Amino acid sequence: MTSRSEKTLHRWIVVLLALAVPAMAWGQHKTEGSHPSAPASHASAPSHSAPAHSAPQSHSASPSHSAPSHTANTGHTTTSSRPNTSTGHTATTNRTNTTGHTNTPAGHTATTNRSATPNRSATPNRSNTAAGRPNTAGRPNTAGRPNAAGTRTNAASHTPPGRTVSLKGGGSASIRPNGQIRSINRNGMQINHGVHGGRTVVSEHNGARIVTTGHRGGYVQRAYVTRGGRSYYSRTYVRGGVVRVGVYRGYNWGGHAYYGWRPGFYFHPGFYGWGWHPWGAPVYWGVGAWGWGGAPWWGFYGGWWNPYPVYAAPYFWLTDYLIATNLQAAYAARSEANADAMAADADASGGGGGGGGDAAPAASNGVALTPEVKQAIAEEVKAQLAAQQAQADQSSGGQASAAPAPSGAAPAPTSGEVPPALDPAQRTFVVDSDVTVVANGQECGLTAGDVVTRLTDTPDSDQTVTASVSATKKGDCPSGQTVAIKVDDLQEMYNHFAENLQNGMTEMAKKQGTGGMPKAPDTGTSPSDIPPPAPDNTAEKQLQDQQQQADQTESQVKQEAAAGGGGQ
Repeated sequence: MTSRSEKTLHRWIVVLLALAVPAMAWGQHKTEGSHPSAPASHASAPSHSAPAHSAPQSHSASPSHSAPSHTANTGHTTTSSRPNTSTGHTATTNRTNTTGHTNTPAGHTATTNRSATPNRSATPNRSNTAAGRPNTAGRPNTAGRPNAAGTRTNAASHTPPGRTVSLKGGGSASIRPNGQIRSINRNGMQINHGVHGGRTVVSEHNGARIVTTGHRGGYVQRAYVTRGGRSYYSRTYVRGGVVRVGVYRGYNWGGHAYYGWRPGFYFHPGFYGWGWHPWGAPVYWGVGAWGWGGAPWWGFYGGWWNPYPVYAAPYFWLTDYLIATNLQAAYAARSEANADAMAADADASGGGGGGGGDAAPAASNGVALTPEVKQAIAEEVKAQLAAQQAQADQSSGGQASAAPAPSGAAPAPTSGEVPPALDPAQRTFVVDSDVTVVANGQECGLTAGDVVTRLTDTPDSDQTVTASVSATKKGDCPSGQTVAIKVDDLQEMYNHFAENLQNGMTEMAKKQGTGGMPKAPDTGTSPSDIPPPAPDNTAEKQLQDQQQQADQTESQVKQEAAAGGGGQ
C-alpha cells in the first residue's frame, strides 16, 4: 500500500507542475505588457492627432483631415527641402511641419511620413465660381511661383520671347525671335509694332502728345481746360485728309495717366431713357433696312456675326450698330494692311506683284460671336445709355459758359477717380483696332470687333491687367484664352465704344418713327459744358514729321540689330 500510494502521489505532483509552468509564464507576459512607461532612454510622446486643417482658398480644397494616433521614432526629422503648401505648390508625402503643429518632446517630430493628400495640386489660376473671375489675388501666381507641374505660370509671363538691343547713343529695341522689330524706345519716341504688323508711334514735344497709327493718320493731344480739379485735353484727329476734334478727360490713376472720351454734346435726357427701355412691340429691321447687303465687309464677316432677327429695345439695335461699325473698321484696316503688304512685295520683286489678300471669310473656322457675348455687349450699351443720361442731366445745369484755361496753361492734377477702363462695373470691351496681347508667354493679336472681358482691376508694373478673350475671328487669339492686356488699350476701346454709341444714337434719332421703329420722345441736343475747341492746324504737319522720324529711327535700328550689337 505504501509503495502504491507513493507512486500515485508522485504522478499528481508531475501533473501539477506541468500545469503551473504555463500559468506562470502567461502571468509574467501579462504583467510586462501592461507596464505604463517605456524605458527612460526611449521615452515616447503620448499618442496625438494633428489638428484638422484646410488648404488655402486658392487651392483645390480637400476635406479637413487628422493624422492617426501614432508613436514617433527617435531621431526622425521633418522634411524641410520643399516649400510650404502655398499658392502654386504641390503637397508631397514628407511634408514640412505645418504651422500650429507641435513637435513632441525629446526632438521627435509630430508626424512620421504622414501623408497630407499626397501630390494634391494647389490648382493655381482657379476662378471663383461665383463671378467666373480669378481669385482675389488679382493675377494668378503674380509672383511667378511654380505651379503644380513646377513650371512658371502663364499669367506671370507678360514679356514675350525675343532679345533686347542697346542702341548707340541711348535707347533700346526689342526684337522678336523672327527678327522683326517689336518696339523701340529712343530719344523720347516709343515705336510699337503689333503682331499683325500695324505700327504706333508716341512722342511728346512742347506740351503736345503726338500719336501716329499706321501710315495714314493719328492725333495730337494738348492740355485744354480744367474744371473742378479735373483736367481736360483736346485731340485733333487727322486721317485721310479728314480732321475732327474731341475732348478727353484726364485720369491720374496709380501714377499713370489715362484719357477718357467726353461728348461734345448731349441728347436731351428723355432720349437716353427711351434708348435703354424696351419697346412696346418688337421691331423687325433686317439687313436690307441696315443697308449692309452687298457690302464687302458684310460678306467677309457674315459667317461670324448674325444681327438680331428682331429688336425688343433700342439698345439691342444700338448693339448691332456698334458691332457693324467695328467690323467695318476691321475690314478697312485689313484692306489697308494688305495694300501696304502688296506694295512692299511689289517693291521687293521689282514690280512683279505679290501677296494677295485672303479671300476666305475671316470666320470660316466656325468661331462665332455667341448670343451670350452679344448679350454682354448689349448690357454695356444699356449701362452706357444710363450713364450718359446722368451726364446729360448734370451738363444741363453745368458751367458751359465758363472760359477755357489760357492757351499753354498746365492742367491741374486730376481727381483720383478710377478711369473707365478699370471701373469694376465695366467688364466687356469691344476691340476697336489691332491690339497685341500676351498669352502663355507668347504674343497674339486681336482685331476690331473682337470682344474681351477684363478679369482684374489693378494694373501691374507693366500697366497690364488680365482679361479673357470672349470672341475672336480667324487668325486672332483663340476664344477663352487668358491674356495680359495694356490698360491703355482697354481705355481706347472704351473711348471708341462711347463715341460710336453717340454716333448710333444720332443715327437712331434720324430713323425713329420710320421703318417700323417707334417714335422717340425728344431727340434734341444740348452742348456739353466743355465744348471742343477749334482744330489744331499744326496737327497734320506734326504727324507727318513724326512718321518720317520713326522711319529713320527704324532704319538705323534694323542696321544695328543686323550687326548683332547689344543683344541681351
